[in-house]
Amino acid sequence: QVQLVESGGGLVQAGGSLRLSCAASGRTFSTYGMAWFRQAPGKERDFVAAITWSGGTTSYAESVKGRFTISRDIAKNTVYLQMNILKPEDTAVYYCAVALRRLGESRNEYAYWGQGTQVTVSS
Repeated sequence: QVQLVESGGGLVQAGGSLRLSCAASGRTFSTYGMAWFRQAPGKERDFVAAITWSGGTTSYAESVKGRFTISRDIAKNTVYLQMNILKPEDTAVYYCAVALRRLGESRNEYAYWGQGTQVTVSS
């Protein structure tokens, strides 16, 4: 079992920045990679970014490329999402997730999820 706790969300004006953190605990040795998803009210939970644990290979949704950066600290079992040039369309609850076999944009590929942290971007 893996437990994930997100933090760092808040209210920011358009064009501003936030850094989200996700701390993992439990049987983290089985982790292949981690990802960030986001979900706005009444909408589906969408892929944002992912990173492999061993090599640090990253992937991003087209909507956040050039603005968001995912990274990890292996010693701290923590993944981060640096969000720059934020837009009102980025407003959502952001969730981190753990993949055991492969990384992808489907929610079904992730075994564990955090509780989420709210990000609100004002215009």
